[in-house]
Amino acid sequence: MAACRMKELINEHQSVLLAETLENLAIQPEGIYVDATFGRGGHAQAILNRLGAKGRLLAMDKDPAALAYAKQHFAGDKRFTIKHGSFAGLEAFLMQQQVYGKVNGILLDLGVSSPQLDDAERGFSFMRAGNLDMRMDNSSGMDAATWIASVSEQALATVLWEYGEERFSRRIAKAIVAERLVKPITATDQLAKIVSEAIPTWEKGKHPATRSFQAIRIAVNHELEELEQGLVQSLNALQTGGRMLVISFHSLEDRIVKHFMQRQERTDHFPSKLPIKHKNVQPTFKRLGRTIKPSLQEVSRNPRARSAILRVGEKLL
Repeated sequence: MAACRMKELINEHQSVLLAETLENLAIQPEGIYVDATFGRGGHAQAILNRLGAKGRLLAMDKDPAALAYAKQHFAGDKRFTIKHGSFAGLEAFLMQQQVYGKVNGILLDLGVSSPQLDDAERGFSFMRAGNLDMRMDNSSGMDAATWIASVSEQALATVLWEYGEERFSRRIAKAIVAERLVKPITATDQLAKIVSEAIPTWEKGKHPATRSFQAIRIAVNHELEELEQGLVQSLNALQTGGRMLVISFHSLEDRIVKHFMQRQERTDHFPSKLPIKHKNVQPTFKRLGRTIKPSLQEVSRNPRARSAILRVGEKLL
């Protein structure tokens, strides 16, 4: 039964902005590419389809289910190597593979995959009753239920405000802390009910628990800290002319990516007292084009793509 459900989840998964990703990676048949968020291999398979016999694709993922899928479906391809872990460990992985600084293109597809959302036991969705887990890597670390049981009311409110941009963060934090004194909060539907009842007015077209679930997931998985590390390591891993592509799904991620690329593009970040003229400083990175969003056709096929944003940059030196 579990195996059948896994097949269903895999079949339902649709890679976001696939054509746009392939176009902007500008894949060279003998190049070296990195899919730092393998998921269910949609982007990875498309990249491999464009690589020649001497090309290489290295992948990473925190989710043990993604690793199991990769080993089952990609193990026969000698051009492919995958590592269990976060892209915050990208440098060590690529150094081990002796390709750090030699990569032609890197893709980071952020957020939660469709199979993770659709599996109630992973605890990511407020639409399905399941264990309150929320870990990308459910083989280690603190799950959401444990985090909620131990976090202070003030710290919880801060997470809801900063990571979820939830304007009722204090009310929700107070309600969660009051409820956990009565009984442990261990299920997704239980948490969703507490949050919903704590919010006096609901946004039209959006479940009231959306922002809170996003915030708690980000906190449990240290997503924003790992993104900052992954961006720096990705840029350093590229060779001259290599491209960095990042797909984000909410404003917090996209803001970090946007500001990172803007900083790397600037040439005025040297100390003012250094005897260096602005005209003598060459940028080491440039953004390519504007932000790319899914077409109406893609959103109609896959509604989860509607908030996706792709940013592309190229290493110059």
